[in-house]
Amino acid sequence: MTEAGLKAITIRSVEVYPLALPLVERLGTSFGNEPFKAAVLLRLDTEEGVTGWGETSAEINPGYSAETMGTSLHVLQEFLVPRVLGQCLRSATEIPPLIGQVRGHPLAKHGLEAAVWDALARHNDLSLAQLFARYLPAGHEPRERALVGVSIGIQATVADTLRIIEKRLAEGYGRIKLKIKPGWDLELARGVRAALPDITLMLDANSAYTLADADHLRQLDDFNLLMVEQPLAWDDIYEHSKLQPCLRSDICLDESIHSVNDARLAIELGACRIINLKPARVSGYTESLAIYRFCVEHEAPLWIGGLLETGVGRAANLAFASLPGVTLPSDISATSRYYDPDITEPAFVLESGSSIRVPQGPGIGVELQPDRLREAMQRWRDRYPYRVPALQGASPS
Repeated sequence: MTEAGLKAITIRSVEVYPLALPLVERLGTSFGNEPFKAAVLLRLDTEEGVTGWGETSAEINPGYSAETMGTSLHVLQEFLVPRVLGQCLRSATEIPPLIGQVRGHPLAKHGLEAAVWDALARHNDLSLAQLFARYLPAGHEPRERALVGVSIGIQATVADTLRIIEKRLAEGYGRIKLKIKPGWDLELARGVRAALPDITLMLDANSAYTLADADHLRQLDDFNLLMVEQPLAWDDIYEHSKLQPCLRSDICLDESIHSVNDARLAIELGACRIINLKPARVSGYTESLAIYRFCVEHEAPLWIGGLLETGVGRAANLAFASLPGVTLPSDISATSRYYDPDITEPAFVLESGSSIRVPQGPGIGVELQPDRLREAMQRWRDRYPYRVPALQGASPS
Protein backbone atom coordinates (compact mmCIF):
# COMPACT_ATOMS: atom_id res chain seq x y z
CA MET A 1 0.00 0.00 0.00
CA THR A 2 1.20 3.47 -0.75
CA GLU A 3 0.13 7.02 -0.15
CA ALA A 4 3.16 8.42 -2.00
CA GLY A 5 2.32 11.64 -3.79
CA LEU A 6 -1.05 12.13 -2.09
CA LYS A 7 -1.90 15.50 -0.56
CA ALA A 8 -2.94 15.25 3.07
CA ILE A 9 -6.18 16.45 4.62
CA THR A 10 -6.88 17.73 8.13
CA ILE A 11 -10.29 16.86 9.52
CA ARG A 12 -12.10 19.97 10.73
CA SER A 13 -15.59 18.59 11.46
CA VAL A 14 -17.84 15.55 11.02
CA GLU A 15 -21.62 15.84 11.06
CA VAL A 16 -24.04 12.91 11.19
CA TYR A 17 -27.41 12.84 9.44
CA PRO A 18 -29.88 10.03 10.24
CA LEU A 19 -32.37 9.46 7.46
CA ALA A 20 -35.14 7.20 6.23
CA LEU A 21 -35.83 6.61 2.53
CA PRO A 22 -38.93 4.80 1.27
CA LEU A 23 -38.13 1.73 -0.81
CA VAL A 24 -39.66 1.17 -4.23
CA GLU A 25 -40.20 -2.45 -3.12
CA ARG A 26 -39.63 -4.01 0.27
CA LEU A 27 -37.01 -6.76 0.27
CA GLY A 28 -38.25 -9.78 2.21
CA THR A 29 -35.58 -12.02 3.76
CA SER A 30 -35.43 -14.62 6.50
CA PHE A 31 -34.94 -11.62 8.85
CA GLY A 32 -38.26 -10.03 7.80
CA ASN A 33 -38.54 -6.64 6.08
CA GLU A 34 -38.54 -2.94 6.87
CA PRO A 35 -40.71 -0.12 5.53
CA PHE A 36 -37.77 2.22 5.01
CA LYS A 37 -34.11 2.16 4.21
CA ALA A 38 -32.44 3.72 7.23
CA ALA A 39 -28.90 5.06 7.20
CA VAL A 40 -26.59 7.55 8.85
CA LEU A 41 -24.77 9.79 6.41
CA LEU A 42 -21.55 11.42 7.53
CA ARG A 43 -20.34 14.73 6.16
CA LEU A 44 -16.62 15.28 6.75
CA ASP A 45 -15.19 18.75 6.15
CA THR A 46 -11.47 19.44 6.00
CA GLU A 47 -9.30 22.47 6.71
CA GLU A 48 -8.47 22.41 3.00
CA GLY A 49 -12.09 23.11 2.07
CA VAL A 50 -12.93 19.60 0.84
CA THR A 51 -16.06 17.68 1.82
CA GLY A 52 -16.25 13.88 1.92
CA TRP A 53 -19.34 11.72 2.42
CA GLY A 54 -19.69 8.29 3.98
CA GLU A 55 -22.61 6.03 4.82
CA THR A 56 -23.28 3.90 7.87
CA SER A 57 -25.83 1.47 6.50
CA ALA A 58 -27.40 0.37 9.76
CA GLU A 59 -30.93 -0.96 10.11
CA ILE A 60 -33.72 -0.01 12.46
CA ASN A 61 -33.69 -3.44 14.12
CA PRO A 62 -30.76 -5.76 14.94
CA GLY A 63 -31.42 -8.35 12.22
CA TYR A 64 -28.57 -8.63 9.75
CA SER A 65 -26.23 -6.96 12.23
CA ALA A 66 -26.19 -6.35 15.99
CA GLU A 67 -25.77 -2.67 15.16
CA THR A 68 -28.80 -0.44 14.77
CA MET A 69 -29.40 3.18 13.90
CA GLY A 70 -29.48 3.94 17.61
CA THR A 71 -26.16 2.29 18.39
CA SER A 72 -24.50 3.79 15.31
CA LEU A 73 -25.54 7.34 16.20
CA HIS A 74 -24.37 6.84 19.79
CA VAL A 75 -21.00 5.30 18.94
CA LEU A 76 -20.23 7.72 16.12
CA GLN A 77 -20.95 10.85 18.13
CA GLU A 78 -19.56 9.79 21.48
CA PHE A 79 -16.56 7.66 20.55
CA LEU A 80 -15.50 7.57 16.90
CA VAL A 81 -15.80 11.12 15.59
CA PRO A 82 -13.93 12.70 18.55
CA ARG A 83 -10.93 10.45 17.82
CA VAL A 84 -10.43 11.80 14.30
CA LEU A 85 -11.13 15.52 14.70
CA GLY A 86 -8.03 17.59 14.02
CA GLN A 87 -6.11 14.65 12.57
CA CYS A 88 -3.88 15.26 9.56
CA LEU A 89 -4.13 12.24 7.26
CA ARG A 90 -2.37 11.25 4.07
CA SER A 91 -4.19 7.94 3.83
CA ALA A 92 -7.58 6.60 4.91
CA THR A 93 -5.73 3.50 6.10
CA GLU A 94 -4.66 5.62 9.09
CA ILE A 95 -8.24 5.62 10.38
CA PRO A 96 -8.48 2.02 11.72
CA PRO A 97 -5.58 2.52 14.20
CA LEU A 98 -7.10 5.81 15.39
CA ILE A 99 -10.44 4.19 16.23
CA GLY A 100 -9.17 0.70 17.05
CA GLN A 101 -9.71 1.07 20.79
CA VAL A 102 -13.44 1.04 20.11
CA ARG A 103 -14.35 -2.63 19.86
CA GLY A 104 -16.87 -3.82 17.32
CA HIS A 105 -19.31 -1.46 15.55
CA PRO A 106 -18.00 -2.15 12.02
CA LEU A 107 -20.91 -0.38 10.28
CA ALA A 108 -20.27 2.84 12.17
CA LYS A 109 -16.52 2.59 11.58
CA HIS A 110 -17.08 1.98 7.89
CA GLY A 111 -19.16 5.13 7.48
CA LEU A 112 -16.48 7.29 9.07
CA GLU A 113 -13.62 5.72 7.14
CA ALA A 114 -15.59 5.96 3.86
CA ALA A 115 -15.96 9.71 4.33
CA VAL A 116 -12.17 9.98 4.67
CA TRP A 117 -11.61 7.95 1.50
CA ASP A 118 -13.99 10.25 -0.37
CA ALA A 119 -12.40 13.44 0.95
CA LEU A 120 -8.87 12.25 0.14
CA ALA A 121 -9.86 11.19 -3.37
CA ARG A 122 -11.55 14.54 -4.03
CA HIS A 123 -8.61 16.50 -2.60
CA ASN A 124 -6.22 14.61 -4.90
CA ASP A 125 -8.50 14.81 -7.96
CA LEU A 126 -8.85 11.04 -8.14
CA SER A 127 -11.91 8.89 -8.51
CA LEU A 128 -12.43 6.61 -5.53
CA ALA A 129 -11.72 3.59 -7.74
CA GLN A 130 -8.39 5.12 -8.78
CA LEU A 131 -7.50 5.73 -5.15
CA PHE A 132 -8.29 2.12 -4.22
CA ALA A 133 -6.04 0.91 -7.05
CA ARG A 134 -3.09 2.79 -5.54
CA TYR A 135 -3.15 0.26 -2.70
CA LEU A 136 -2.99 -2.76 -5.00
CA PRO A 137 -0.28 -4.32 -7.18
CA ALA A 138 0.21 -3.28 -10.79
CA GLY A 139 -2.44 -4.70 -13.07
CA HIS A 140 -5.34 -3.97 -10.73
CA GLU A 141 -6.49 -0.75 -12.32
CA PRO A 142 -10.27 -0.30 -12.10
CA ARG A 143 -12.60 -1.12 -14.97
CA GLU A 144 -15.04 1.43 -16.37
CA ARG A 145 -18.00 -0.74 -15.43
CA ALA A 146 -18.80 -3.26 -12.74
CA LEU A 147 -20.69 -6.48 -13.39
CA VAL A 148 -23.82 -6.61 -11.24
CA GLY A 149 -26.81 -8.79 -10.41
CA VAL A 150 -30.11 -8.33 -8.65
CA SER A 151 -31.54 -9.68 -5.40
CA ILE A 152 -35.20 -10.69 -5.12
CA GLY A 153 -36.87 -11.04 -1.76
CA ILE A 154 -39.21 -13.75 -0.56
CA GLN A 155 -42.53 -13.67 -2.43
CA ALA A 156 -45.87 -15.28 -1.66
CA THR A 157 -45.72 -17.87 -4.47
CA VAL A 158 -43.39 -19.29 -7.10
CA ALA A 159 -45.53 -17.62 -9.76
CA ASP A 160 -45.05 -14.24 -8.07
CA THR A 161 -41.31 -14.85 -7.95
CA LEU A 162 -41.18 -15.79 -11.63
CA ARG A 163 -42.99 -12.60 -12.61
CA ILE A 164 -40.37 -10.52 -10.82
CA ILE A 165 -37.48 -12.57 -12.24
CA GLU A 166 -38.80 -12.08 -15.77
CA LYS A 167 -39.13 -8.36 -15.12
CA ARG A 168 -35.51 -8.16 -13.93
CA LEU A 169 -34.25 -10.23 -16.85
CA ALA A 170 -36.09 -7.90 -19.23
CA GLU A 171 -34.35 -4.95 -17.55
CA GLY A 172 -31.03 -6.58 -18.38
CA TYR A 173 -29.88 -8.23 -15.13
CA GLY A 174 -27.80 -11.30 -15.86
CA ARG A 175 -27.59 -12.86 -12.38
CA ILE A 176 -30.59 -13.55 -10.17
CA LYS A 177 -30.35 -14.01 -6.40
CA LEU A 178 -33.33 -15.41 -4.52
CA LYS A 179 -33.82 -15.31 -0.76
CA ILE A 180 -34.74 -18.64 0.84
CA LYS A 181 -35.69 -19.99 4.27
CA PRO A 182 -36.85 -23.35 5.65
CA GLY A 183 -40.09 -24.23 3.91
CA TRP A 184 -39.33 -21.91 1.02
CA ASP A 185 -36.38 -23.37 -0.82
CA LEU A 186 -36.74 -26.60 -2.85
CA GLU A 187 -40.18 -25.76 -4.19
CA LEU A 188 -38.92 -22.32 -5.18
CA ALA A 189 -35.73 -23.56 -6.86
CA ARG A 190 -37.57 -26.37 -8.64
CA GLY A 191 -40.24 -24.05 -9.97
CA VAL A 192 -37.78 -21.41 -11.15
CA ARG A 193 -35.48 -23.91 -12.83
CA ALA A 194 -38.41 -25.59 -14.61
CA ALA A 195 -39.45 -22.26 -16.09
CA LEU A 196 -35.99 -20.72 -16.60
CA PRO A 197 -33.43 -23.52 -16.93
CA ASP A 198 -30.56 -21.39 -18.25
CA ILE A 199 -30.44 -18.30 -16.03
CA THR A 200 -27.55 -17.65 -13.68
CA LEU A 201 -29.17 -18.36 -10.32
CA MET A 202 -28.00 -18.26 -6.72
CA LEU A 203 -29.81 -18.68 -3.40
CA ASP A 204 -29.25 -16.70 -0.21
CA ALA A 205 -30.31 -18.23 3.11
CA ASN A 206 -29.21 -15.43 5.47
CA SER A 207 -28.22 -17.96 8.16
CA ALA A 208 -31.63 -19.68 8.26
CA TYR A 209 -30.47 -23.34 8.49
CA THR A 210 -28.42 -25.60 10.77
CA LEU A 211 -26.00 -28.41 10.08
CA ALA A 212 -28.85 -30.84 10.81
CA ASP A 213 -30.34 -29.65 7.51
CA ALA A 214 -27.36 -30.95 5.48
CA ASP A 215 -29.34 -33.70 3.73
CA HIS A 216 -32.07 -31.23 2.87
CA LEU A 217 -29.60 -28.64 1.55
CA ARG A 218 -27.85 -31.30 -0.53
CA GLN A 219 -30.97 -31.41 -2.71
CA LEU A 220 -30.17 -27.90 -3.90
CA ASP A 221 -27.35 -29.46 -5.94
CA ASP A 222 -29.97 -30.48 -8.50
CA PHE A 223 -30.57 -26.89 -9.58
CA ASN A 224 -27.23 -25.82 -11.09
CA LEU A 225 -26.68 -22.91 -8.73
CA LEU A 226 -23.94 -20.32 -8.95
CA MET A 227 -23.71 -20.56 -5.15
CA VAL A 228 -25.62 -21.00 -1.90
CA GLU A 229 -24.98 -18.01 0.32
CA GLN A 230 -24.62 -18.23 4.11
CA PRO A 231 -26.80 -21.28 4.82
CA LEU A 232 -25.71 -21.70 8.46
CA ALA A 233 -25.26 -19.40 11.46
CA TRP A 234 -24.14 -15.80 10.93
CA ASP A 235 -21.09 -16.23 13.17
CA ASP A 236 -20.09 -19.71 12.04
CA ILE A 237 -17.17 -20.95 9.99
CA TYR A 238 -16.55 -24.38 11.54
CA GLU A 239 -19.92 -25.98 10.76
CA HIS A 240 -19.82 -24.56 7.24
CA SER A 241 -16.55 -26.49 6.86
CA LYS A 242 -18.55 -29.65 7.62
CA LEU A 243 -21.35 -28.73 5.23
CA GLN A 244 -19.34 -27.69 2.16
CA PRO A 245 -17.90 -31.21 1.52
CA CYS A 246 -21.48 -32.54 1.53
CA LEU A 247 -22.53 -30.27 -1.33
CA ARG A 248 -21.54 -29.97 -4.97
CA SER A 249 -22.86 -26.43 -4.91
CA ASP A 250 -20.38 -23.77 -3.85
CA ILE A 251 -21.02 -22.21 -0.47
CA CYS A 252 -20.45 -18.47 -0.24
CA LEU A 253 -19.89 -16.90 3.15
CA ASP A 254 -21.25 -13.45 3.92
CA GLU A 255 -22.15 -12.72 7.55
CA SER A 256 -19.32 -14.95 8.83
CA ILE A 257 -16.57 -12.86 7.23
CA HIS A 258 -15.63 -9.89 9.42
CA SER A 259 -11.92 -9.63 8.60
CA VAL A 260 -9.19 -10.95 6.37
CA ASN A 261 -8.41 -13.49 9.08
CA ASP A 262 -11.96 -14.82 8.85
CA ALA A 263 -11.59 -15.11 5.07
CA ARG A 264 -8.30 -16.96 5.48
CA LEU A 265 -9.80 -19.34 8.05
CA ALA A 266 -12.86 -20.02 5.90
CA ILE A 267 -10.87 -20.81 2.75
CA GLU A 268 -8.22 -22.88 4.53
CA LEU A 269 -10.85 -24.93 6.42
CA GLY A 270 -12.86 -25.45 3.26
CA ALA A 271 -15.91 -23.75 4.78
CA CYS A 272 -16.67 -21.99 1.52
CA ARG A 273 -15.36 -21.54 -2.01
CA ILE A 274 -16.63 -17.99 -2.59
CA ILE A 275 -16.43 -14.81 -0.52
CA ASN A 276 -19.08 -12.11 -0.36
CA LEU A 277 -17.36 -8.91 0.73
CA LYS A 278 -19.53 -6.22 2.25
CA PRO A 279 -17.19 -3.33 3.07
CA ALA A 280 -19.54 -2.15 5.82
CA ARG A 281 -19.54 -5.56 7.48
CA VAL A 282 -15.72 -5.65 7.69
CA SER A 283 -15.46 -2.09 9.12
CA GLY A 284 -14.30 -0.32 5.96
CA TYR A 285 -12.27 -0.27 2.79
CA THR A 286 -8.91 -0.75 4.49
CA GLU A 287 -9.93 -4.23 5.63
CA SER A 288 -11.75 -4.74 2.33
CA LEU A 289 -8.50 -4.19 0.45
CA ALA A 290 -6.79 -6.79 2.67
CA ILE A 291 -9.55 -9.32 1.89
CA TYR A 292 -9.33 -8.44 -1.79
CA ARG A 293 -5.58 -9.11 -1.85
CA PHE A 294 -6.05 -12.42 -0.03
CA CYS A 295 -8.72 -13.57 -2.49
CA VAL A 296 -6.56 -12.62 -5.47
CA GLU A 297 -3.54 -14.45 -4.05
CA HIS A 298 -5.61 -17.60 -3.37
CA GLU A 299 -7.76 -17.38 -6.52
CA ALA A 300 -10.91 -17.27 -4.42
CA PRO A 301 -13.96 -15.91 -6.30
CA LEU A 302 -15.03 -12.59 -4.83
CA TRP A 303 -18.02 -10.29 -5.18
CA ILE A 304 -19.34 -7.22 -3.41
CA GLY A 305 -22.54 -7.48 -1.43
CA GLY A 306 -24.92 -4.67 -0.60
CA LEU A 307 -27.01 -3.34 2.27
CA LEU A 308 -29.51 -1.39 0.16
CA GLU A 309 -27.18 1.61 0.30
CA THR A 310 -28.20 5.07 -0.77
CA GLY A 311 -26.27 6.65 -3.62
CA VAL A 312 -23.44 7.53 -1.24
CA GLY A 313 -22.66 3.97 -0.21
CA ARG A 314 -23.66 2.55 -3.59
CA ALA A 315 -21.15 4.76 -5.42
CA ALA A 316 -18.33 3.71 -3.11
CA ASN A 317 -19.17 0.01 -3.38
CA LEU A 318 -19.41 0.30 -7.15
CA ALA A 319 -15.90 1.79 -7.22
CA PHE A 320 -14.62 -1.22 -5.28
CA ALA A 321 -16.56 -3.66 -7.47
CA SER A 322 -14.79 -2.23 -10.53
CA LEU A 323 -11.47 -3.70 -9.37
CA PRO A 324 -10.48 -6.73 -11.48
CA GLY A 325 -10.14 -9.11 -8.52
CA VAL A 326 -13.91 -8.87 -8.05
CA THR A 327 -14.72 -11.79 -10.32
CA LEU A 328 -18.46 -12.43 -9.83
CA PRO A 329 -21.49 -10.14 -10.28
CA SER A 330 -22.00 -7.86 -7.30
CA ASP A 331 -25.20 -6.90 -5.48
CA ILE A 332 -25.22 -3.28 -6.65
CA SER A 333 -28.40 -2.79 -8.61
CA ALA A 334 -29.47 0.32 -10.51
CA THR A 335 -30.90 3.19 -8.46
CA SER A 336 -34.43 2.58 -9.75
CA ARG A 337 -34.43 -0.90 -8.19
CA TYR A 338 -34.70 0.64 -4.73
CA TYR A 339 -35.26 4.42 -4.79
CA ASP A 340 -37.33 6.97 -6.68
CA PRO A 341 -35.58 9.28 -6.20
CA ASP A 342 -32.32 8.61 -4.38
CA ILE A 343 -30.59 11.39 -2.44
CA THR A 344 -27.72 11.65 -4.95
CA GLU A 345 -27.32 12.46 -8.62
CA PRO A 346 -26.67 11.16 -11.17
CA ALA A 347 -28.63 7.96 -10.78
CA PHE A 348 -27.00 4.59 -11.47
CA VAL A 349 -28.36 2.97 -14.61
CA LEU A 350 -28.08 -0.64 -15.73
CA GLU A 351 -26.18 -0.89 -19.01
CA SER A 352 -25.39 -3.67 -21.46
CA GLY A 353 -23.90 -6.87 -20.15
CA SER A 354 -25.61 -6.48 -16.75
CA SER A 355 -23.19 -3.75 -15.77
CA ILE A 356 -23.19 -0.29 -14.20
CA ARG A 357 -20.80 2.45 -15.20
CA VAL A 358 -18.47 3.64 -12.43
CA PRO A 359 -18.49 7.41 -11.82
CA GLN A 360 -15.29 9.00 -13.11
CA GLY A 361 -15.43 12.28 -11.20
CA PRO A 362 -13.40 12.98 -8.05
CA GLY A 363 -14.23 10.89 -5.01
CA ILE A 364 -17.45 8.89 -5.11
CA GLY A 365 -18.47 10.85 -8.21
CA VAL A 366 -22.06 11.63 -7.15
CA GLU A 367 -23.46 14.69 -5.42
CA LEU A 368 -25.93 14.98 -2.55
CA GLN A 369 -29.21 16.72 -3.29
CA PRO A 370 -29.84 18.93 -0.24
CA ASP A 371 -33.63 19.07 -0.58
CA ARG A 372 -33.91 15.28 -0.79
CA LEU A 373 -31.54 14.82 2.12
CA ARG A 374 -33.54 17.22 4.31
CA GLU A 375 -36.74 15.37 3.42
CA ALA A 376 -35.19 12.01 4.32
CA MET A 377 -33.89 13.42 7.61
CA GLN A 378 -37.33 14.83 8.43
CA ARG A 379 -38.92 11.45 7.72
CA TRP A 380 -36.55 9.90 10.27
CA ARG A 381 -37.36 12.58 12.86
CA ASP A 382 -41.10 12.18 12.33
CA ARG A 383 -41.06 8.40 12.70
CA TYR A 384 -38.23 7.83 15.20
CA PRO A 385 -37.83 11.11 17.13
CA TYR A 386 -36.29 9.46 20.19
CA ARG A 387 -33.30 8.35 18.11
CA VAL A 388 -32.40 11.77 16.71
CA PRO A 389 -28.93 12.93 17.81
CA ALA A 390 -29.06 15.34 20.71
CA LEU A 391 -26.82 17.80 18.90
CA GLN A 392 -27.74 18.44 15.29
CA GLY A 393 -25.01 19.63 12.97
CA ALA A 394 -25.00 22.24 10.26
CA SER A 395 -27.37 22.19 7.32
CA PRO A 396 -26.55 19.35 4.89
CA SER A 397 -26.55 21.84 2.06
